[in-house]
Amino acid sequence: MAVESTGLRRSRLSAALLAALVMPVAGVAFAQDAPQSAPADASAQQDLDTVVVTGSRIKRVDIEGPSPVTVITADQIEKQGFSTVYDALNTLSQFTGSVQNELTQSGFTPNASFLNLRGLGPGYQLVLINGRRAADYPLPYNGQSNAVNLANIPAAAIERIEVLSGGASAIYGSDAVAGVVNIIMKTNYDGNLLTVRGGTSSRGGGDTGRVQWVGGTGGDNWNLTYAFEYLAREAIFASQREFMDSYRDDPLQGPPVEGIRVRDRLQPPRTPNRIWPVDAAETCSKFADFETFTLPNNLGTGCGYYGFPATQQIRNSDDTISGYLYGTLDFTDNLQGMAQLSFSDSKAKIASSTQFWQSPLYVDQQYGTIVDAQRIFTPSEVGGLGAQQTRVNEKAFDLAFGLRGTVFNGRFDWDATVSHAEYRVDSKQPRFLASAINDYFLGEQLGVVSGRPVYDLNEERYFSPLSPDVFQSLITTVNTEAESKVDQASFVFSGDLFELPAGPLGMAATVEAARQQYDLVPDPRIHPDVAEIYNLTGTGGGGERNRYAAGVEFSIPVFSTLKANLAGRYDKYDDATDVDDAVTMSAGLEWRPIDSLLFRGNYATSFRAPDMHYVFADESGFFQTVTDEYGCRQAGIDPTDTACTGSSTYTYSVFGTRSGNPDLEEEEGKSWSAGVVWDATDSLSMSVDWYKIRLEKQVSDISSSYLLRNEADCRLGRERDGTPVDSSSAACQKWLSMVDRVPSGPDQGDIDAIRRNPINQSSIETSGIDAKVAYELDTDRHGNFRATLAWTHVLKLEEQEFEGEPIVNTRDHLSYFNFRSRVNWQLDWERDDWAVSLYGYRWGSLPNWEETGRIGSYVIWNAGVRKEITDKASISVAVNNVFDKLHPEDNSFNTYPYFWRAYSPIGREIFVQLDYKFN
Repeated sequence: MAVESTGLRRSRLSAALLAALVMPVAGVAFAQDAPQSAPADASAQQDLDTVVVTGSRIKRVDIEGPSPVTVITADQIEKQGFSTVYDALNTLSQFTGSVQNELTQSGFTPNASFLNLRGLGPGYQLVLINGRRAADYPLPYNGQSNAVNLANIPAAAIERIEVLSGGASAIYGSDAVAGVVNIIMKTNYDGNLLTVRGGTSSRGGGDTGRVQWVGGTGGDNWNLTYAFEYLAREAIFASQREFMDSYRDDPLQGPPVEGIRVRDRLQPPRTPNRIWPVDAAETCSKFADFETFTLPNNLGTGCGYYGFPATQQIRNSDDTISGYLYGTLDFTDNLQGMAQLSFSDSKAKIASSTQFWQSPLYVDQQYGTIVDAQRIFTPSEVGGLGAQQTRVNEKAFDLAFGLRGTVFNGRFDWDATVSHAEYRVDSKQPRFLASAINDYFLGEQLGVVSGRPVYDLNEERYFSPLSPDVFQSLITTVNTEAESKVDQASFVFSGDLFELPAGPLGMAATVEAARQQYDLVPDPRIHPDVAEIYNLTGTGGGGERNRYAAGVEFSIPVFSTLKANLAGRYDKYDDATDVDDAVTMSAGLEWRPIDSLLFRGNYATSFRAPDMHYVFADESGFFQTVTDEYGCRQAGIDPTDTACTGSSTYTYSVFGTRSGNPDLEEEEGKSWSAGVVWDATDSLSMSVDWYKIRLEKQVSDISSSYLLRNEADCRLGRERDGTPVDSSSAACQKWLSMVDRVPSGPDQGDIDAIRRNPINQSSIETSGIDAKVAYELDTDRHGNFRATLAWTHVLKLEEQEFEGEPIVNTRDHLSYFNFRSRVNWQLDWERDDWAVSLYGYRWGSLPNWEETGRIGSYVIWNAGVRKEITDKASISVAVNNVFDKLHPEDNSFNTYPYFWRAYSPIGREIFVQLDYKFN
């Protein structure tokens, strides 16, 4: 039976979906809705209310508009078996890019989780919580840019998540380039629900416990909703997974990490010759986990540690308490007040591989030659796997107050909201003191020979295991503190301006003001100019930005079957960048030739203000292996030839520094979409949409290869093809100033250090297809069946580093690891007291590691069974990764962990959950 509302017929399936969405959202809805426990079927039989859907501030009857919106409900998250919000979003079909995660323990943000919609990168999708911007994660992603952490949002408070694909800056301002993710929290809840969940992984480790309490109460003119959650997860170390616990898992059977090494560095050209003052086998026998192995090139026997990289964690331990309060108070029939508080307090422990010590190049007094030494430390020396864990404490809160009401006899709605959000991170990391570890093995400096320091290696210490007490005496705790804040105020006015022949002209106008700031304070001892901490540098920074905006949008009924949507917005920035203001617009069409068929299209411009850390980053240091193009070309060697790129004479590790750039401009984007939605029957709905996004002036760090190519051109006065270059030009002076070379001594002419900074340099364009199918079958005898499927296929993903440079096809290029396709599906069955859910997702192929072809797809199945024990209690069992699927096989992936980081090494997980309702 079809449902009618305001003269528009929609299928029962679409009506049920809309009924699930008709909930009050902070800052957009005023009327108090029915309790959330109302039956869905009853809602589907009523006249449909209007609701604000992400992508517009104008209330509408239809959930389908000019741009596609994906909805994930809290019930779906539970049925899909996920414990966190990010776990659910990670399987979105639009999530075709790649991000660093807990496998990347050596990265800058190993305790945070980010999105990468459309492969444009973290930070190119705007994340909202109840329609408001969330505070950025205070630590920069990859040490460079800002993004919102999705790992700290309590699943207990989530009502649904709406994901808009495509540019939406005309509605929301900066960052809405690849889309908008609006996380909508519970409101107007009735009753209480207590949930207890526990689980573990079948391969060992990762025990998880979670307690949730969601409830609500109210009176004649007030309502309070609350949600509290406690989540505890046990760490999983790589050594607990047999497929990644040793270098013997290398498909090419590579050698182990050399546990103890002393090498003569005088043999030309840079070919090391090993020095062993004692028998290798005898030395290795002193150390737990060390083994002897045969060195290549007749260098004798080495002492290696096959399990060294597996001392890192692949899942962090986590202990998080979070809560959420939302209340409303009706002052009059036309005026309502709102207050909201959400908070989280997380204590995590993370760990990369155990530390090592690499000596500087020095002249050894005993050997009379230039040598370097390397010493790997085992878990037994440092006090166990957990002895080197970094402790990360994170606190976040979001506080909002608002008033909303109606005017002109309910014709127009208005909403005024102010909010403040903060995110704080305190990291405590155990690391070697540079002076302590150097003095322990080398002692005092004995002089200088040919520009090199002279030492006498303490063999007794070097070739003997450390005790945990000695290890503790050599380390210190590195403290890093970071904080981000965002203050916001907004006013929205919406309603129908007047009647047109085809219907009312809808309008929404908004004015906004916001202040964003961050402060990143690393331990002063890791500044590149200080270097008191061994093998560790850090990045600091801090700044603020003020923004003011005004926007308007219209919903224009052209004919009874055709509606136009127009929006425009002006953003004014007050910060240190060259961003002054930005004007964006969007235009969309909805054509319904019949009630069950919608053709839609949208065009939008978007922009992204430079990430604050791209602007305000202090100088930080890094080490990178580079190819010295100037050295190769000066020697008459083609810089692309293996004689250059494969030679240790020209390809070696250098130190670099990086800092922010206040001269950055905004990134500018354009997006297009066109599609069709067809409610074929009351039970079957389908949609197909084409999208295209182009981004210009994308901010990125200058690549080292590009820097060194330009430096070589300037030093030689010509490009690779012989085109003359003016070495005295301002551009050349800039390139030359960014590369330091050793002025004298044995390494004269080698690169000593490089300097990089972000600039507006690249462009990127992507296009593809999104498709969805939903089917529902109600039977009296066999229960109710529901099925959904979502599919994204990337048609194009191209990047250009600089104007005039070659365009790189990153979709098909074998050096880039973006997915070309993603699919997810869900099958549900309910009958009486039983419910069964199957959820699955498929990620398409990726290149193999040797870049000669592609590996297979990745398919995961989750399953869940739920049984109502009484009217108040139910029990459920969920199994994630039912078939214990691991990464696709790639016999060429010879870099630890031997598979791409997007794949999960956790394996099968089993959870049992008990739900209990009470008043």
